[in-house]
Amino acid sequence: MREAYHDQLEQLADRLADMTGMVAEAMQNATAALLQADLGLAEQVISGDQKVDDVRSSIEEQAYALLALQAPVATDLRTVLAVIHAAESVERMGDLALHVAKAARRRHPASALPDDVKPYFTEMGRIAVKLATEAAEIIRNKDVERARSLEEEDDAMDDIHRHLFSVIMDKEWSHGVASAVDVTLLGRFFERYGDHAVSVAKRTVFVVTGRMPGYGGDENL
Repeated sequence: MREAYHDQLEQLADRLADMTGMVAEAMQNATAALLQADLGLAEQVISGDQKVDDVRSSIEEQAYALLALQAPVATDLRTVLAVIHAAESVERMGDLALHVAKAARRRHPASALPDDVKPYFTEMGRIAVKLATEAAEIIRNKDVERARSLEEEDDAMDDIHRHLFSVIMDKEWSHGVASAVDVTLLGRFFERYGDHAVSVAKRTVFVVTGRMPGYGGDENL
């Protein structure tokens, strides 16, 4: 009976890792849709978001059942609680990829981005997918050291996000207010995606050590 219970805990973590992989793929496709004005990829991300929501609901149901039936304590309790909180962050990552895809669809057949800012979003997309992919591996392997280093990798995302403000505020900006608004919102979507990936990794540190690392961003956005 106890062995089956621990199998369920491992399954819970694996499902969270799988969900994180889903939102990594969603952001990869959303970024490509944004950069290439690819309506098909945008629609794929938009239609696939419900699957992410469904996985989160299923994970929460399983987690609450374990709380009710097994009354876990210590590391087991931390695992269940961490999965519940992390699943919320992962769902939010999926929502942010969805927002990127919707922006691409809204401006189609034109591009939502001026050519001179596309390199910044290419890099932000690369970092976002890398952060999510690494977060999934951190969950599977309970790799505390890797989890602690993820925030440093997210700093590069924050640097680009800050730089975008100087780009759109520069007197040489010639793309108008609507485009500046698009760039501002899209930059925020990528930046928040990275923050949530870091949050998911920190939950792994909590499971292993019993302590939650400090947060650099606002987890409620």
